[in-house]
Amino acid sequence: SLVTMFILTGLPHAPALDTPLFGIFLVVYVLTVVGNLLILLVIQLDSHLHTPMYNFLSNLSFIDMWFSTVTVPKLLMTLGSPGGRAISFRSCMAQLYCFHFLGSTECFLYTVMSYDRYLAIAYPLRYASMMSGRTCALLATSTWLSGSLHSAVQTILTFCLSFCGPNQIQHYFCDAPPILKLACADTSSIEMVIFFSVGIVASGCFLLIVLSYVSIVGSILRIRTSEGRHRAFQTCASHCIVVLCFFVPCAVIYLRPGSRDAVDGVVAVFYTVLTPLLNPVVYTLRNKEVKNALLKLKDKVAHFQRE
Repeated sequence: SLVTMFILTGLPHAPALDTPLFGIFLVVYVLTVVGNLLILLVIQLDSHLHTPMYNFLSNLSFIDMWFSTVTVPKLLMTLGSPGGRAISFRSCMAQLYCFHFLGSTECFLYTVMSYDRYLAIAYPLRYASMMSGRTCALLATSTWLSGSLHSAVQTILTFCLSFCGPNQIQHYFCDAPPILKLACADTSSIEMVIFFSVGIVASGCFLLIVLSYVSIVGSILRIRTSEGRHRAFQTCASHCIVVLCFFVPCAVIYLRPGSRDAVDGVVAVFYTVLTPLLNPVVYTLRNKEVKNALLKLKDKVAHFQRE
């Protein structure tokens, strides 16, 4: 490739908004990292949370922390100075791989989490044996391996082409659709392969999640006590909220063929910046066990400071 450096155009906005946007995204990023680290710490320290559900939640928090780190710091650099828009060819390739790796893994993890909730609600007495520690570890590992493989396909297909100029990427991070526009070759076949690849993964995972929740609703309605039904619905509602916030923007960007415009950059903010922050907020505010664990941790810290 003749191009050794790309230029990220960043988010479409008026130059006067550089400083306010920089401050907003910096605060969101710090809150995202701190919030997800706090969930990881709480789950690790509280023995009552050493269950499959919270094992998957800790994986989700770890992914969200790094998913945000892959894109937001570079976004802050593009807002901070004109020189921050430049990114080397290899760094761009690494960013695209990490972005799709973590995004695909999160997609698979949401599917596994819905299956876990289905087993917990539909088979409460057999849940411990069906979702053993070994099964839980196997499912979690498979999500990471599948995400890595899927991302490798996206990265290889994108960067197997030659780039001879121009080098301006119409986005705030390196992603396949805007990069393919810069290739010095016909990319229609590769675009279709990526479209179907992402489509099969995203639509397949979403379909499995929907099927799981259809079964879950049927199982909840068979619960005799209103308290039991309310608790089950509350647990599943948290998962449904973050799933919709992740899949809907992805579908808007990746599951529509044809040209993509600057609006995609704004839509991408929802699942690259806001969703990683939303996960710890939703699972903390709507989950009584996590809130109790946070209170215990707070009491321990206060006791340690008094001593």
